[in-house]
Parts: sequence; C-alpha cells; structure tokens
Amino acid sequence: MSNQVSLKAQRRTALGRNAVKKMKAEKVVPAILYGSGVDPQPLQVQRRAIDTLLAHAVGENILVNLEIEDGGKSGGRLALINEVQHHPVNQTILHIDFQAVSMTETLVAEVVIEPVGEAAGVKTGGGLLGHSLRSIEVECLPKDLPEIIRVDVSALQLNESLHVRDLPKIAGVTYQADPELTVFLVSEPKTAEETAPAEGAATEPEVINEKKPAEGEGKDAAKKD
Repeated sequence: MSNQVSLKAQRRTALGRNAVKKMKAEKVVPAILYGSGVDPQPLQVQRRAIDTLLAHAVGENILVNLEIEDGGKSGGRLALINEVQHHPVNQTILHIDFQAVSMTETLVAEVVIEPVGEAAGVKTGGGLLGHSLRSIEVECLPKDLPEIIRVDVSALQLNESLHVRDLPKIAGVTYQADPELTVFLVSEPKTAEETAPAEGAATEPEVINEKKPAEGEGKDAAKKD
C-alpha cells in the first residue's frame, strides 16, 4: 500500500510568468491543489523537498500529507500526487498537481504493473516475455492504494499468458479493466526465415524525386557554415 509522507507547502499568491521565474531562482516549484469539495489552491514547495520525496518513491502513486502554510496559519490536507511536469531537456520539475482526497471516499488511480521473476518459457525455452499492459486503473480507498502491482511470471511457459483476471487480489482494490486483457505473454522467438524478407517482396522504393544538391552544396558547403 502507498505510504503517506509529509510535505510542507506554502500558499502561492504571486502568479504569472515573472512569478514562476522568481520561484525558479529561489529553488521553489509551483504547484496546485484541487479535488472534490476543494477550491483550486495555487501552492509552492521547496525543490529539494520534492526531489527527495520522488527519489525515494517506489511507484508513481504517492499519498502526501500536505502541511499548507497560509498567512501565518497552517493546515493539513491529504492529497495524491497526480501529475509531475518535467523540463523536456534537463528533467527538472516544472509543476506539480496535487489531488485532494478523503480517507472515506474511493479514488481511481493508475498503478504500474511490474513483472517479478524469469518466465520458464524464457529461461528454458528461449522465448520472449511481452509486457502488453504496463499500468492499470484501480478503484479503492486511499489507505488501500498500491504503490505498484508486482506479478510473478516465473511459471509462464512458451505461448502462455497472464490476463487482468490473473492479477493478484488486493484487499479493497478493484481493477478497472477488461478481465480478458493480456498483461504478459511468452512468445516463441522468430526464426531467421520469419524475419528475412520473402523472395520477390518489394523493397523500399528509391526516392527519384529527391532534389540533388547543387554544385557547391552538400558536405563541402556544410563545412563552411
């Protein structure tokens, strides 16, 4: 089940691009808290604190006891980290979405599925383990939310599969997916004959309308740039 961790946050009053630039310089990450029965609240958290929290997380679902400071007052709120936006190049955290939850109300969340062990069909039969469904929606109370769903695949032989209906039963958790969906499959490796193109099969056509570089263009021209 997901462990609850504490995280300090401050109510954010300054909004806009300039405010975000200032927060970045102060090593602070903008965030927002929303959810049923809660007016959206712009927040900010210390970059070091959120980096540490995420670095020690087992899965993607993290329940957080937010300690929100607002004008000298502080209050607690249970929330689920719903989305973390990263910079596309350096992967620094740009923004965090917190979803307010109640301990007495069920929630729906996406949980990662992870294989455990080496499938027999891979170990002794030379097969390949396919991972068709990498995460699944579950419905449960916050206290029952799994961090990750681990599935033992060691008994899978060649051409055998595991489906949603075969996922481990977790108390208080309901899988929100078709029970017949395949999660893992051990398939036979393709032979050289299967991977080689068939005799007479069409090959990739040559591009005959491609514009040829004019004299002076190409590698020599590129060197001058």
